[in-house]
Amino acid sequence: MASIDKDTSFLGYRRENGRVGVRNHVVILPLDDLSNAAAEAVAHNIKGTLAIPHPYGRLQFGADLDLHFRTLIGTGCNPNVAAVVVIGIEEGWTSKVVEGIAATGKPVVGFGIELHGDHDTIMRASQAAREFVQWASEKQRERCAIHELWVSTKCGESDTTSGCGANPAVGNAFDKLHALGSTLCFGETTELTGGEHIVASRCASDAVRERFMFMFDRYQQLIDRHKTTDLSESQPTKGNIAGGLTTIEEKALGNIQKIGKKCTVDGVLDKAEMPTHPGLWFMDSSSAAAEMVTLCAAAGYAVHFFPTGQGNVIGNPILPVIKICANPRTVRTMSEHIDVDVTGLLQQELTLDAAGDKLLEGMLRTANGRLTAAEALGHREFVLTRLYESA
Repeated sequence: MASIDKDTSFLGYRRENGRVGVRNHVVILPLDDLSNAAAEAVAHNIKGTLAIPHPYGRLQFGADLDLHFRTLIGTGCNPNVAAVVVIGIEEGWTSKVVEGIAATGKPVVGFGIELHGDHDTIMRASQAAREFVQWASEKQRERCAIHELWVSTKCGESDTTSGCGANPAVGNAFDKLHALGSTLCFGETTELTGGEHIVASRCASDAVRERFMFMFDRYQQLIDRHKTTDLSESQPTKGNIAGGLTTIEEKALGNIQKIGKKCTVDGVLDKAEMPTHPGLWFMDSSSAAAEMVTLCAAAGYAVHFFPTGQGNVIGNPILPVIKICANPRTVRTMSEHIDVDVTGLLQQELTLDAAGDKLLEGMLRTANGRLTAAEALGHREFVLTRLYESA
């Protein structure tokens, strides 16, 4: 396994705005829960398209509504998406999502169901989707520089092998990518508790450190308001405890291993925000697997590293999720879910440097077109993060 360098390349799809994706999806995107059935009907009619149903959209307000639009627009803007058909119950909000995606230059069109009904909407949307999918089918991969591949990470179902094996392997890979000018992302605000000072010390500037601590303190204030300071029944999870993790602080120290030993934290993002320059970015986010991966996809990331100890089956409709595991029992019992086996790390058969290179090799194979385990198994978890109850 050779390590990557500045001359390393992969075969990606270059989009109209210059971003590079590794998949070529034509997405049927419902604006709201009422539009799911029509979106899924269009995807059923037109082979090669992908519907992304979700349960939210109506009567949201304020920051929650802003996040809803940011997530849907970001999903459509992701470079793994070639074209988008947006379907909403009414024209106004549908048009807002269409306009946001259109800013990338990619093909996008929207349809409102009100005053048309499902039958007419499905017919018109299917016609557009058929044109888009035939257009996208002629797109060709081209050779792209390694720094153009945006990579995000979060872990799930962590155990002792996560912090000692799989997470450090991700950190080693991140160190190598960061040195080459890549755009990277980590988050899971809840799971930094007790280790936030370590992340703060890695921030590249006082301004970044201040922004990071604002995000972390905002989360702590939320916990205090709801009087759940011990995160009982949530952090650590029952699976974490079964895997040998006893406190949130212990979990945090393992989680932080994913940002390596050399990376600086170069910027801070709110949920589903897109980074503005290369480097390692912290995104404020839940530790819920599907929520965090959905937010990373909406922020524009094209490949995702997901270390797991006890075994997590998470996938995403548009963002390939690469599972990495250092637990030999999990690799044995859940082998169909694991993309990169680094059990040799804890068995002293694999160095950390070699484990990082093994993950990067898996990343390049995925970027060049190999389906991840989650993609092959049909895992398409897409979960929107919500801040409030509906109005």
